Amino acid sequence: MGQGRNLASFPSPLVPLVLVVSPVPRVPSSHLCLFVNSELLWAVAPPLVLLVYYYYRLQYPPRRRWLLLFFFVGVISGFVALGLSWVLETFANSVVNWQRITRTLAGVALRQLVAVGPIEEGCKLAGVFLPILYLQRCYRVRPSTLFLYTIAVALGFTAEENWIYLTHGTASIIDRLIGTPVHVMFAAPWGYALAIYLTTQFRLFRYRRDIVFAWLNSVFCHALVNFLSSAWRYPIPWHFLGYGLFPFFLWMFWRLEGFWRKVQRKRPIILISSRKTQQRFWQRLLVMCVLLLGGNAIFGLFLLVKAISPMRPSVLLYPDVFWVVVSRLLLNLMLGLLAWGIYRYLRRR
Repeated sequence: MGQGRNLASFPSPLVPLVLVVSPVPRVPSSHLCLFVNSELLWAVAPPLVLLVYYYYRLQYPPRRRWLLLFFFVGVISGFVALGLSWVLETFANSVVNWQRITRTLAGVALRQLVAVGPIEEGCKLAGVFLPILYLQRCYRVRPSTLFLYTIAVALGFTAEENWIYLTHGTASIIDRLIGTPVHVMFAAPWGYALAIYLTTQFRLFRYRRDIVFAWLNSVFCHALVNFLSSAWRYPIPWHFLGYGLFPFFLWMFWRLEGFWRKVQRKRPIILISSRKTQQRFWQRLLVMCVLLLGGNAIFGLFLLVKAISPMRPSVLLYPDVFWVVVSRLLLNLMLGLLAWGIYRYLRRR
């Protein structure tokens, strides 16, 4: 889900030569422009909608031009990350058989930990830190504003990634829609630590250390998400690791919302409130149930939408197809409602 882009999966430059051999109908330029514009629209619109959502949730939002500037910086950081990944993987291929190593599940984990995660989280961090150094000379930046700038850079990074995936046909629009908030969730730990460090009067060593640990946490979460999303391509039992992806997404989203409340000095939402050891264990177990049930309910709905999206509406009315769709829909809604009920129970404790 992150920008773990396998450069080898991009179309080869030899593809146009193959197409010349067979007769290809000419596509009018107006249709080609419409295709390009639609790809760009689907790449940029969902991140911008999410950015507007967080913008209006802030009590004292910054100027919109600064927010759009950070969004554009995020787009640039995405292209920089893509270039650095290409350079690193080209160098690795010249030293060892890097492509063969990364075909294994252990190789996927290694690539995410030493290449994809550090490069992408490093580029996003630089995209926030460098402009903020200039802004602080002229303006007083609140922690909540700086955290919103982090969200803007992460969403700009997402827009660039969406455009790369959609134009090369390596992901569907539904895949990219579900992955819209992922880079924001990755950046939340170091975004919060950076907001606290740069907006405090005394920049203590403890705060600088927190940025380092938070960035390493983001790199690990980034690598773990890409690892879990790759597990589906491998045989059992590794295949089942993929079922942990959406519960992990749900937990990261919960953590993002926690940081969002902290920078606005709002009271956190506490689910584990008991002081007794046995009751705290029970509450932790219920939280795990919420994540597993809720995450896989979202995953089931995602798979259902992905399966029926290519179908014509008339096909959905066939009795066999209709009852399969309804049964899957009801099953996932029941799991989601059960997770929501457990969550509300923990909130009332």
